[in-house]
Amino acid sequence: MHLNQSSLVGPKPFGVSRAVLACRLVLAGALVVLGGFAQAQNAKQPAPAPGQAAPAPAAPNPSSAKPVAEPGPQAVPGFWDPRRRPDRPDLSRITVIRFLTETDYPPFNYTGPDGNPAGFNVDLARMICDEIKVTCTIQMRRFETLLDAISSNRGDAIIASLAVTPQLRARLDFSDPYYRVPARFVSRKDSVMREIKPEFLEGRKVGVIAGTAHEAYLKAMFTDAELHSYPNDEALRTALRRGEVDFIFGDAISLAFWINGTDSADCCAFSGGPFVESRFFGEGVGIGVRKGNDLLRQALNYALFRLWEKGRYTDLWLRYFSVSPF
Repeated sequence: MHLNQSSLVGPKPFGVSRAVLACRLVLAGALVVLGGFAQAQNAKQPAPAPGQAAPAPAAPNPSSAKPVAEPGPQAVPGFWDPRRRPDRPDLSRITVIRFLTETDYPPFNYTGPDGNPAGFNVDLARMICDEIKVTCTIQMRRFETLLDAISSNRGDAIIASLAVTPQLRARLDFSDPYYRVPARFVSRKDSVMREIKPEFLEGRKVGVIAGTAHEAYLKAMFTDAELHSYPNDEALRTALRRGEVDFIFGDAISLAFWINGTDSADCCAFSGGPFVESRFFGEGVGIGVRKGNDLLRQALNYALFRLWEKGRYTDLWLRYFSVSPF
């Protein structure tokens, strides 16, 4: 099935347009393990040993930046702390899980060629059911009807890229996050920088979509960069391809699909690593259940951890994300 890359984005908060939904996400305070290796958050350095001076980073020469290899497929995110293994709940008390998802949000949710639900969220729901040996159903509904459906007991759990917000927490309880979207810089391939810090972009032209959390982050943290705001993704990415800006900054999942798709004409690549500040980008994406349904929430947390621990989550991620957002 051909997926329209213009629609490939991160999470979906209720009451927020798709143009700004990626602004509500991140790696919020939890330990992030990247399959096979740990990736440090940008602008943070290891603390020096007692009595030892911190090493001064060498400032790069932007004009002589060399292309660097994008991390390979082993750069798979894991959002679970191996030191915090969830207890196995009494799964005998769960006879069926009725998952609700939405109809058209590729690659996370869409109708497959056979007419059945498909996508990252759908496959993850099926893996959860297989892991805990519980019968499950998956029903696709319009996104705006999902909350009413679960409130009226027409489903048990919503797995539809819900961005966890304080407003939604008032209506639903949530599993642990099962994916998050970092923010990242993209440059043309002949100008890739391995690391990006605020001082490295002094005087450089950086594009961003106006009115987003990504723009607010740049204004707060990259005060010496020359900021250029654009109305939408297409205008932003065109500016980078034409060389009107040196970098663009935004939602790493949608940017990963663009980099790997035909629309980019193989022009560009990620520069630096992920930016993950929850103050700007939100809590992450979870599976929503009715308030007070602790048994189901605990079962979902147990299943998600086990899938990650066994490597099955990694396999699923690689199937959908050939260019790592991390």
